[in-house]
Amino acid sequence: MVFKKLLMLVFLLGILQVQARAQSYDFVVAQDGSGQFKTVQEAINAVPDFRKNPTTIYIKNGVYKEKLTLAATKTGVHLIGQDVQKTILTYDDFAAKKNRFGEEMGTTGSTSFFVFGDDFKAENLTFENSAGPVGQAVAVRVDGDKVMFQNCRFLGFQDTLYPHGEKSRQYYRNCYIEGTTDFIFGWSTAVFENCEIYSKKGGNYVTAASTLEGQPYGFVFINCRLTGDAPEKSYFLGRPWRPFAKTVFLNTYLGKHINPEGWHNWNKPQAEKQVLYAEYKSSGPGANPKARVKWSKQLTEAEMQEYTLKKIFGDWDPLAHKPAGSTGK
Repeated sequence: MVFKKLLMLVFLLGILQVQARAQSYDFVVAQDGSGQFKTVQEAINAVPDFRKNPTTIYIKNGVYKEKLTLAATKTGVHLIGQDVQKTILTYDDFAAKKNRFGEEMGTTGSTSFFVFGDDFKAENLTFENSAGPVGQAVAVRVDGDKVMFQNCRFLGFQDTLYPHGEKSRQYYRNCYIEGTTDFIFGWSTAVFENCEIYSKKGGNYVTAASTLEGQPYGFVFINCRLTGDAPEKSYFLGRPWRPFAKTVFLNTYLGKHINPEGWHNWNKPQAEKQVLYAEYKSSGPGANPKARVKWSKQLTEAEMQEYTLKKIFGDWDPLAHKPAGSTGK
């Protein structure tokens, strides 16, 4: 009898914990109808325009095949998945696909999720472009400022992740990003910390930054791991989409798929004098400072000190506030 009462107590406590957790979010998305919305876009649309306080949206496990847009008017939105492996936001457009007017979509048009709103945060979610190896096919394009992804996965092939906004600051923490050619590319200032960057067979360049002239920072990788199933020495760390590209790897493990030369000029000799391609204490079989192209840099201890979050992001501290329901990972 006592055992049955204990079981009932545990059951009731579990229900109360679930209810309390649900009440900590503004909206819940669930395909089974147990939330306010069945689709992610419906929940995003319900967010009041230019709301001053954060809006938290909890997304229960499921594969949500939606082409998503977070409008610039939807500020302070926090998306929180139930499980990063099981909460998947996906779509399958690609650049060469024809739209209803018979025109190719192009790289931007292929995007599965457009992020235009400022102060956006995402946690425990998988973002995917499931078109396959069919050329450019973007999983996420980010234009908003002060955008953070934590414990998220970005899946695709060519052009997986597009930090697009020229004035956008972005922080990726404990994330997994995979792809083939130029699968992290764009104009934004973006920091990737404790992330796994996975190079798949069939590609050759990890990054393709297009940093604006005079912009102090482009892509910065801190304590990351570059892994993959690509052949040995088949990938370059980056090539300049635009001539003033900036890409830096700090204390990063480089797998055997990284070419000893490290960097490629994209057949733009003039870019060799304008880019900033640098490393600090790379490790692993792909780390080979003596074999790197002469126009790249090995940073000194003093130079490395310029790559703190405070110096890169200025008045934005992405770690000051965690999303509701944060796992703390």
